[in-house]
Amino acid sequence: MRLHLHLLSDSTGETLENIAKAALAQFDGVETLRHFWPMVRSQTHLERILQEIAHNPGIVLFTLVNAEIRKTLEARCRVMGLPAVAPLDGVSHALSSLLGQEAKARPGRQHILDAAYFARVDAIQFTIAHDDGVLWEEWEEADILLAGVSRSSKTPTSIYLANRGYKTANIPIVVESPPPPALYSLKHPMIVGLTTSADRLIQIRRNRLLSLNQAANTDYVEQDSVAREIAFARRMFADNGWPVIDVTRRSIEETAAAIITLYQERKGERQ
Repeated sequence: MRLHLHLLSDSTGETLENIAKAALAQFDGVETLRHFWPMVRSQTHLERILQEIAHNPGIVLFTLVNAEIRKTLEARCRVMGLPAVAPLDGVSHALSSLLGQEAKARPGRQHILDAAYFARVDAIQFTIAHDDGVLWEEWEEADILLAGVSRSSKTPTSIYLANRGYKTANIPIVVESPPPPALYSLKHPMIVGLTTSADRLIQIRRNRLLSLNQAANTDYVEQDSVAREIAFARRMFADNGWPVIDVTRRSIEETAAAIITLYQERKGERQ
Protein backbone atom coordinates (compact mmCIF):
# COMPACT_ATOMS: atom_id res chain seq x y z
CA MET A 1 0.00 0.00 0.00
CA ARG A 2 1.26 3.50 -0.85
CA LEU A 3 0.56 6.37 1.54
CA HIS A 4 1.21 10.07 1.08
CA LEU A 5 2.06 11.59 4.46
CA HIS A 6 2.08 15.38 4.76
CA LEU A 7 3.86 16.84 7.80
CA LEU A 8 3.23 20.53 8.46
CA SER A 9 4.97 22.43 11.23
CA ASP A 10 5.44 26.08 12.13
CA SER A 11 8.89 25.20 13.50
CA THR A 12 11.60 22.70 12.51
CA GLY A 13 9.14 19.79 12.41
CA GLU A 14 11.50 17.53 14.35
CA THR A 15 8.89 16.61 16.95
CA LEU A 16 6.26 15.89 14.32
CA GLU A 17 8.64 13.75 12.28
CA ASN A 18 9.50 11.63 15.32
CA ILE A 19 5.80 11.12 16.12
CA ALA A 20 5.08 10.05 12.54
CA LYS A 21 8.05 7.68 12.53
CA ALA A 22 6.93 6.05 15.77
CA ALA A 23 3.37 5.61 14.54
CA LEU A 24 4.38 4.20 11.13
CA ALA A 25 6.60 1.62 12.82
CA GLN A 26 3.43 -0.12 13.99
CA PHE A 27 2.35 -0.99 10.44
CA ASP A 28 3.78 -3.44 7.90
CA GLY A 29 3.78 -3.31 4.13
CA VAL A 30 3.23 0.45 3.82
CA GLU A 31 5.22 2.45 1.28
CA THR A 32 5.25 5.94 2.73
CA LEU A 33 5.91 9.02 0.63
CA ARG A 34 6.67 11.81 3.06
CA HIS A 35 6.07 15.44 2.23
CA PHE A 36 7.79 17.59 4.83
CA TRP A 37 6.68 21.20 5.26
CA PRO A 38 8.53 23.05 8.07
CA MET A 39 8.28 26.73 9.08
CA VAL A 40 4.67 27.15 7.90
CA ARG A 41 3.83 30.59 9.30
CA SER A 42 1.78 32.37 6.65
CA GLN A 43 -1.43 31.83 4.69
CA THR A 44 0.52 32.28 1.44
CA HIS A 45 2.89 29.47 2.36
CA LEU A 46 -0.03 27.28 3.40
CA GLU A 47 -1.83 27.86 0.08
CA ARG A 48 1.17 26.52 -1.85
CA ILE A 49 1.26 23.45 0.39
CA LEU A 50 -2.48 22.83 0.02
CA GLN A 51 -2.04 22.68 -3.75
CA GLU A 52 0.57 19.94 -3.29
CA ILE A 53 -1.70 18.09 -0.87
CA ALA A 54 -4.51 18.21 -3.45
CA HIS A 55 -2.18 16.68 -6.06
CA ASN A 56 -0.97 13.99 -3.63
CA PRO A 57 -3.87 13.31 -1.26
CA GLY A 58 -3.13 11.47 1.96
CA ILE A 59 -3.04 11.94 5.72
CA VAL A 60 -2.03 15.33 7.11
CA LEU A 61 -0.25 15.67 10.44
CA PHE A 62 0.39 19.14 11.78
CA THR A 63 1.72 21.18 14.67
CA LEU A 64 0.50 24.73 14.05
CA VAL A 65 -0.19 27.22 16.84
CA ASN A 66 -1.52 30.06 14.68
CA ALA A 67 -5.31 29.73 14.95
CA GLU A 68 -6.10 31.18 11.50
CA ILE A 69 -3.58 29.06 9.62
CA ARG A 70 -4.73 25.97 11.48
CA LYS A 71 -8.40 26.76 10.80
CA THR A 72 -7.69 27.14 7.07
CA LEU A 73 -5.81 23.85 6.92
CA GLU A 74 -8.51 21.90 8.76
CA ALA A 75 -11.31 23.40 6.64
CA ARG A 76 -9.58 22.66 3.33
CA CYS A 77 -8.74 19.13 4.37
CA ARG A 78 -12.39 18.53 5.23
CA VAL A 79 -13.39 19.72 1.77
CA MET A 80 -10.85 17.32 0.22
CA GLY A 81 -12.02 14.51 2.48
CA LEU A 82 -8.57 14.08 4.01
CA PRO A 83 -7.80 13.40 7.68
CA ALA A 84 -5.93 16.25 9.40
CA VAL A 85 -4.51 15.31 12.79
CA ALA A 86 -2.80 17.47 15.42
CA PRO A 87 -1.00 14.80 17.50
CA LEU A 88 0.00 17.15 20.33
CA ASP A 89 -3.52 18.44 20.99
CA GLY A 90 -4.44 15.74 23.50
CA VAL A 91 -1.30 16.35 25.55
CA SER A 92 -1.71 20.14 25.47
CA HIS A 93 -5.37 19.96 26.51
CA ALA A 94 -4.59 17.61 29.38
CA LEU A 95 -1.79 19.86 30.62
CA SER A 96 -3.94 22.95 30.26
CA SER A 97 -6.71 21.37 32.34
CA LEU A 98 -4.31 20.12 35.01
CA LEU A 99 -2.26 23.32 35.26
CA GLY A 100 -5.18 25.70 34.96
CA GLN A 101 -3.61 27.80 32.24
CA GLU A 102 -3.72 28.16 28.49
CA ALA A 103 -0.81 26.95 26.38
CA LYS A 104 1.39 29.69 24.93
CA ALA A 105 0.88 29.93 21.19
CA ARG A 106 4.57 30.29 20.39
CA PRO A 107 5.99 28.35 17.42
CA GLY A 108 9.08 26.29 18.17
CA ARG A 109 9.25 27.31 21.82
CA GLN A 110 10.86 23.96 22.69
CA HIS A 111 13.91 25.00 20.65
CA ILE A 112 14.81 28.03 22.80
CA LEU A 113 18.55 28.12 23.40
CA ASP A 114 18.38 27.46 27.13
CA ALA A 115 20.92 25.96 29.51
CA ALA A 116 19.78 22.43 28.66
CA TYR A 117 20.48 23.05 24.96
CA PHE A 118 24.05 24.18 25.61
CA ALA A 119 24.58 21.28 28.02
CA ARG A 120 23.54 18.91 25.23
CA VAL A 121 25.99 20.53 22.80
CA ASP A 122 28.73 20.23 25.41
CA ALA A 123 27.88 16.56 25.94
CA ILE A 124 28.05 15.83 22.21
CA GLN A 125 31.44 17.53 21.87
CA PHE A 126 32.80 15.64 24.89
CA THR A 127 31.48 12.30 23.63
CA ILE A 128 32.95 12.66 20.15
CA ALA A 129 36.33 13.59 21.64
CA HIS A 130 36.33 10.59 24.02
CA ASP A 131 35.36 7.79 21.65
CA ASP A 132 37.16 4.44 21.59
CA GLY A 133 39.34 5.01 24.67
CA VAL A 134 40.73 8.38 23.57
CA LEU A 135 41.69 10.99 26.21
CA TRP A 136 41.26 8.57 29.11
CA GLU A 137 42.89 11.17 31.38
CA GLU A 138 39.61 13.12 31.24
CA TRP A 139 37.24 10.23 31.96
CA GLU A 140 36.46 11.59 35.43
CA GLU A 141 34.52 14.38 33.70
CA ALA A 142 32.16 11.89 32.04
CA ASP A 143 28.67 11.09 33.29
CA ILE A 144 28.73 7.61 31.77
CA LEU A 145 31.50 5.34 30.50
CA LEU A 146 30.64 2.39 28.29
CA ALA A 147 32.95 -0.64 28.13
CA GLY A 148 32.68 -3.57 25.75
CA VAL A 149 34.41 -5.62 23.09
CA SER A 150 34.78 -4.31 19.57
CA ARG A 151 31.47 -3.79 17.69
CA SER A 152 29.24 -4.02 20.76
CA SER A 153 27.43 -0.74 19.91
CA LYS A 154 29.51 1.47 22.20
CA THR A 155 29.92 4.41 19.83
CA PRO A 156 26.34 4.74 18.53
CA THR A 157 24.99 4.31 22.05
CA SER A 158 27.41 6.97 23.30
CA ILE A 159 26.26 9.41 20.62
CA TYR A 160 22.61 8.73 21.42
CA LEU A 161 23.26 9.36 25.13
CA ALA A 162 25.14 12.56 24.27
CA ASN A 163 22.10 13.80 22.38
CA ARG A 164 20.16 13.29 25.59
CA GLY A 165 22.67 15.45 27.45
CA TYR A 166 24.97 12.83 29.00
CA LYS A 167 28.74 13.19 28.63
CA THR A 168 29.70 9.69 27.54
CA ALA A 169 33.09 8.10 26.99
CA ASN A 170 33.69 4.55 25.83
CA ILE A 171 36.54 2.05 25.81
CA PRO A 172 37.05 -1.19 23.87
CA ILE A 173 37.89 -4.22 25.98
CA VAL A 174 40.76 -6.04 24.27
CA VAL A 175 42.28 -9.19 25.79
CA GLU A 176 45.79 -8.36 24.60
CA SER A 177 45.65 -4.69 25.64
CA PRO A 178 44.50 -4.01 29.20
CA PRO A 179 42.74 -0.70 29.84
CA PRO A 180 44.51 2.13 31.68
CA PRO A 181 44.53 1.66 35.48
CA ALA A 182 42.54 4.90 35.82
CA LEU A 183 39.45 2.98 34.69
CA TYR A 184 39.24 1.19 38.02
CA SER A 185 39.49 4.29 40.20
CA LEU A 186 36.85 6.52 38.58
CA LYS A 187 34.40 8.13 41.00
CA HIS A 188 32.05 10.36 39.01
CA PRO A 189 31.13 8.39 35.87
CA MET A 190 28.84 5.39 35.97
CA ILE A 191 30.60 2.54 34.17
CA VAL A 192 28.36 0.18 32.21
CA GLY A 193 29.47 -3.01 30.47
CA LEU A 194 27.91 -3.84 27.09
CA THR A 195 27.86 -7.45 26.02
CA THR A 196 26.27 -9.50 23.25
CA SER A 197 26.05 -13.05 21.96
CA ALA A 198 29.04 -14.48 20.09
CA ASP A 199 26.93 -15.33 17.03
CA ARG A 200 25.53 -11.83 16.76
CA LEU A 201 28.93 -10.25 17.27
CA ILE A 202 30.52 -12.44 14.59
CA GLN A 203 27.78 -11.49 12.14
CA ILE A 204 28.31 -7.77 12.78
CA ARG A 205 32.08 -8.09 12.51
CA ARG A 206 31.90 -10.06 9.25
CA ASN A 207 29.67 -7.39 7.75
CA ARG A 208 32.17 -4.79 8.88
CA LEU A 209 35.07 -6.62 7.25
CA LEU A 210 33.11 -7.04 4.03
CA SER A 211 32.35 -3.31 3.94
CA LEU A 212 36.10 -2.67 4.23
CA ASN A 213 36.96 -5.32 1.62
CA GLN A 214 39.03 -7.22 4.17
CA ALA A 215 39.43 -10.98 4.59
CA ALA A 216 36.87 -12.56 6.93
CA ASN A 217 39.05 -15.42 8.16
CA THR A 218 40.82 -13.83 11.14
CA ASP A 219 40.54 -14.36 14.90
CA TYR A 220 38.35 -11.24 14.86
CA VAL A 221 35.46 -13.41 13.63
CA GLU A 222 36.58 -16.87 14.79
CA GLN A 223 34.00 -18.47 17.11
CA ASP A 224 36.29 -19.56 19.95
CA SER A 225 38.30 -16.35 19.87
CA VAL A 226 35.18 -14.19 20.00
CA ALA A 227 33.74 -16.29 22.82
CA ARG A 228 36.96 -15.78 24.81
CA GLU A 229 36.76 -12.01 24.25
CA ILE A 230 33.21 -11.87 25.54
CA ALA A 231 34.04 -14.06 28.54
CA PHE A 232 37.06 -11.88 29.35
CA ALA A 233 34.93 -8.72 29.25
CA ARG A 234 32.18 -10.30 31.37
CA ARG A 235 34.72 -11.30 34.03
CA MET A 236 36.03 -7.75 34.12
CA PHE A 237 32.51 -6.37 34.55
CA ALA A 238 31.71 -8.85 37.32
CA ASP A 239 35.00 -8.34 39.15
CA ASN A 240 34.38 -4.60 39.33
CA GLY A 241 30.66 -4.75 40.05
CA TRP A 242 29.70 -2.78 36.94
CA PRO A 243 26.13 -3.13 35.64
CA VAL A 244 25.90 -5.10 32.40
CA ILE A 245 23.48 -4.72 29.51
CA ASP A 246 23.10 -7.40 26.85
CA VAL A 247 22.60 -5.60 23.53
CA THR A 248 21.99 -8.74 21.46
CA ARG A 249 18.30 -8.04 20.90
CA ARG A 250 18.18 -4.38 21.83
CA SER A 251 18.09 -1.37 19.55
CA ILE A 252 20.40 1.56 20.31
CA GLU A 253 17.41 3.45 21.73
CA GLU A 254 16.48 0.56 24.03
CA THR A 255 20.06 0.18 25.25
CA ALA A 256 20.32 3.92 25.92
CA ALA A 257 17.00 3.93 27.77
CA ALA A 258 18.19 1.12 30.05
CA ILE A 259 21.43 3.01 30.73
CA ILE A 260 19.58 6.23 31.53
CA THR A 261 17.37 4.32 33.98
CA LEU A 262 20.47 2.92 35.70
CA TYR A 263 22.02 6.39 35.80
CA GLN A 264 18.93 8.00 37.31
CA GLU A 265 18.68 5.25 39.93
CA ARG A 266 22.35 5.74 40.83
CA LYS A 267 21.86 9.49 41.00
CA GLY A 268 18.88 9.03 43.31
CA GLU A 269 20.86 6.78 45.62
CA ARG A 270 23.58 9.42 45.94
CA GLN A 271 21.17 12.21 46.86
